[in-house]
Amino acid sequence: MPYRVNAELPDGVRSRLPEHAQDIFRAAFNNAYASHRGDPRQEEAAHRIAWAAVKRVYVKAGDRWIHRPD
Repeated sequence: MPYRVNAELPDGVRSRLPEHAQDIFRAAFNNAYASHRGDPRQEEAAHRIAWAAVKRVYVKAGDRWIHRPD
């Protein structure tokens, strides 16, 4: 289901990602969720796409996600 605000994101996303990365995740998830309407794996696809969007801007360094250098 789409997320209206970051507070609705899964705990694993909220506890690991900085606020800006959560914004990216939420926007990408909602977009992908709408685009995959009717797909039996709609939610799974949306989660994969959202994580891919985050990984384009952030990189995991140890236990933290940090903004990729330009």
